[in-house]
Amino acid sequence: QVQPVESGGGLVQAGGSLRLSCAASGNIFTTNYMGWYRQAPGKQRELVATITTSGSTNLADSVKGRFTISRDNAKATVYLQMNSLKPEDTAVYYCNVWQAGVNYWGQGTQVTVSS
Repeated sequence: QVQPVESGGGLVQAGGSLRLSCAASGNIFTTNYMGWYRQAPGKQRELVATITTSGSTNLADSVKGRFTISRDNAKATVYLQMNSLKPEDTAVYYCNVWQAGVNYWGQGTQVTVSS
C-alpha cells in the first residue's frame, strides 16, 4: 500500500502562485509515476502533470508555461509549483502515485483562485 498526502492548497488571487507538495509513504517502488490531477465542480478529474522517477515530465496544455512539476526521490515527494494562476485553475488537486499497475490517490487539497 502507498499513502500519498497532499499539502499546500489555499486561496490566492489571480496572477499569484502556490506550491503543492505530496509525500508518499508505504511500499514505494524504485520506479513509478507521481503526478497531479484536478477536479473542478461539475467536471471530470483531469490530468495536470506527471513525472517519472527519472524526471521525465508531462504537463497538460492548459498549464504549460505556468506550472512546474518536480520530485525528490529520496523523500518520495512530488511538488507542483503553480504560477500565474487563473480562476479556471480552481479545483481540488489530487496527488497520484502509479506503480506496478496500481493507482494510489491522496485525499485532495483545495486550490481557489479569485478574480
